[in-house]
Amino acid sequence: MNKKEEQGLSPLVHNNPWETLRQFTAARIALGRTGSSLPTDELLRFGLAHAQARDAVHQPFDSQSLETELFALGLETLTVSSAAPDRATYLCRPDLGRKLSENSRKALQGLTVEPADVVLVIADGLSSKAVHRQAVPLIAALLPYLRTLELKLGPVVLAHQSRVALGDDIAQAMKARAVAILIGERPGLSSPDSLGIYMTWGPHTKRLESERNCISNVRPEGLNYPQAAFKLAWLLEQSFQKKLSGVNLKDESDNPALHNKVVPMFKLE
Repeated sequence: MNKKEEQGLSPLVHNNPWETLRQFTAARIALGRTGSSLPTDELLRFGLAHAQARDAVHQPFDSQSLETELFALGLETLTVSSAAPDRATYLCRPDLGRKLSENSRKALQGLTVEPADVVLVIADGLSSKAVHRQAVPLIAALLPYLRTLELKLGPVVLAHQSRVALGDDIAQAMKARAVAILIGERPGLSSPDSLGIYMTWGPHTKRLESERNCISNVRPEGLNYPQAAFKLAWLLEQSFQKKLSGVNLKDESDNPALHNKVVPMFKLE
């Protein structure tokens, strides 16, 4: 009991009865109140979270540093750009972020390498911070699964000013059978570094959003790298078996009854 309570006065800050639940989530719950407003410390935390989210959107995509990290994993890379020439245009014109620039398209179409089964695209999206932190550890966790599935992996494509659909345009130009784009998700006030994965079978520029499978919130505080890699590998295996993706391909990787029947080579840790 504080001094004000001892004197029979009401406390300035009223704690929320859900206070004990805050240890289980980063969500903004049980903030308390001062009169009809937020306590000052919570208001300041909100301002900081908002600033971090804005910074994540505008932070430049450092594809060169990712090239170095991927090279250490033994992976080749290619760098492309969307039709959005800069960040300001990208944010105002989502349509331009969904298609390749003409120079990038010509470069991909001119490749002489054999078409791959799977192309991985690392794209800045709305949070390059998420890509810098999560993409390479996720790919490192995924590579053993791809070797088990005997899927030919093409060069990893690093895409600037990219929206999700750019992955389909990239894979179509490279004649790949499937694509998985690892992209920075729209920052939240508790997660400015969350990575999303979108997988498409038979990628081409006319694909609908419903024809992609999504794995979201990939980060140590959300869906960790081993779990996300397992889910993506499971979806890829099923996609190659059934020749489809999207709403017609249900993610049942969490169903233990199917593990020995569908993916005996995979084990959840």
